[in-house]
Amino acid sequence: MAWFKRTTKGITTATEDKMDVPKGLWYKSPTGKVIDADELARNLWVSPEDGFHVRIGSAEYFEILFDDNTFVELDAKMTSKDTLHFVDTKKYSDRLKDTISKTKLNDAVRTGVGKSKGKDLVVCCMDFAFIGGSMGAVVGEKICRGIDHSIKNNIPFVMISKSGGARMMEAAYSLMQLAKTSVKLAQLAESKIPYISLCTDPTTGGTTASYAMLGDINISEPGALIGFAGPRVVKDTTGKDLPEGFQTAEFVLEHGFLDFITPRKELKDSINLFIDLIENNTIR
Repeated sequence: MAWFKRTTKGITTATEDKMDVPKGLWYKSPTGKVIDADELARNLWVSPEDGFHVRIGSAEYFEILFDDNTFVELDAKMTSKDTLHFVDTKKYSDRLKDTISKTKLNDAVRTGVGKSKGKDLVVCCMDFAFIGGSMGAVVGEKICRGIDHSIKNNIPFVMISKSGGARMMEAAYSLMQLAKTSVKLAQLAESKIPYISLCTDPTTGGTTASYAMLGDINISEPGALIGFAGPRVVKDTTGKDLPEGFQTAEFVLEHGFLDFITPRKELKDSINLFIDLIENNTIR
């Protein structure tokens, strides 16, 4: 009878002999759907049960867009400086060190140059994991250098935005990036080089007020949050109840701020299709 009944009270298994279930084997979407993590990765981090697009970073987007995940990263070692010696709950300099150590990223944007469907493409992609994808001086500079590379080499430019807005720890320096990146995009337009802007979840604040909405074609993933101020701030400011789905990609598309909503599985084909159409090339 001891097979199903303990002969000694209490837990007798030694701690070092216990088996823990590894973290990350399952993912639960906001609608409650549960999916195996490996299957989720194979599905480009989109839940097959409900189509929910899980938030991903530059490494995953580069893998999706570049042929064989082969690309050259520009300005990879560029990092932010604590010019203002800013302190909130901790020193900005310490926050940068901790974030770099934790994320293995040097700042909130990476720039890759490689082939996409056989043709050269420059992709700047933001990482929300780095201080909420906040836009500081390095983010603006790396985007501008990516645009310069596009102009110099006549290569189409793609910007993938994922940001909570300007980086408050850099104050006016971060706000200057709105004008700086917008001027560079004007130069890109004068050179008649295609610019595709992809807004992902979330695209808010200064990014929305500058480069994220200045594409020749502005697209988004399904369900992404897109706006300037957050819904709570808008409601408090206007004193009005907000429409259902306010600031979702679908709502923004309906009101004319987006051109298309593109599921992640179609992203590579769609971006290259838009580029071919803009350049009047044979469709790949």
